[in-house]
Amino acid sequence: MLSSLFQRFGRRAVFSNPQPDAPICVIGDVHGCMRQLENLLPQIPQDHRIIFVGDYVDRGEQSADVLRLIQSRSDFTCLMGNHEDMMLAFLRDPEQHGPRWLRYGGLQTLASFAVNGARAEMSGDELVECRDTLMTKMGPELIQWLKALKPFDHSGNVLVTHAGANPNTAADQQSEKTLMWGHPDFRSVDRKDGVWVVYGHTIVDRATAHRGRIAVDTGAFATGVLSAVCLNGGEPAFLMAGL
Repeated sequence: MLSSLFQRFGRRAVFSNPQPDAPICVIGDVHGCMRQLENLLPQIPQDHRIIFVGDYVDRGEQSADVLRLIQSRSDFTCLMGNHEDMMLAFLRDPEQHGPRWLRYGGLQTLASFAVNGARAEMSGDELVECRDTLMTKMGPELIQWLKALKPFDHSGNVLVTHAGANPNTAADQQSEKTLMWGHPDFRSVDRKDGVWVVYGHTIVDRATAHRGRIAVDTGAFATGVLSAVCLNGGEPAFLMAGL
C-alpha cells in the first residue's frame, strides 16, 4: 500500500494513493483505433467518470468514427492532445501547418473522413483545397467541439493531461503547450505537492503508476492494445483492450 502522506524522506518522496474527488477512469491515446475503444468501454465501472487524455486522431484508420463517437457522449470528459492541436493548426493555416500534420498521421485522418487525393507532398493550393474539403466533411459542430477541448482535468490530488506537466509548477499554473506537448523534466523530476499526473503521449510497454506519474499510452495504433486506469482512492486498477 502506498503511504497516506506525501513527504520528503531524504532524497526520496513518498506518495499517497491517487485520490480524485469521485471515481474516474482515464483512457490513453486512441489514435483512430475504434475497435479497441469499443472493446474497452464496457469494462469501465459505471460509477467512474470517463476521461480521455487526447490524441483521438491520426496514425490509426478510424479517426472520424472515434471523433463522432466521443463527441456524441456528453458524459465523457475529453482533453486536447497534441494531434488535435496539429489538426486545428492545419484547419487555420493549411499551407504553414499542413506538411507537419501530414507527416505525423494526418493522411490517415483525411482518409477516414473520405478526403480523397491527399499526399504527403502537396502544393499550397492543394493543401488549402484539402483543408476546405475536410471542413465540409467534419461540419461546424465537430470543429467547434474540437476547439473547445480543454488541456487538463484536476480532481482531488489527480491531474490528467495529455503529455504530462512541469514538475516544478503548480497544477493550476501549467502552460497549455506543456500540457499538450510535454516538459523535459516531467519523467525525471518528482513533484513535491502530492499531485499525481495521469498522462498519455509517450508510448510505454504497459500502463503503470510510479512515483506520482501514471502512464496510459500503450500505442494502440502500433500494438493493438488500448489501455486505461481506474482511480477510486485505492490502488490504481488498469484495463486494456485489443482488437
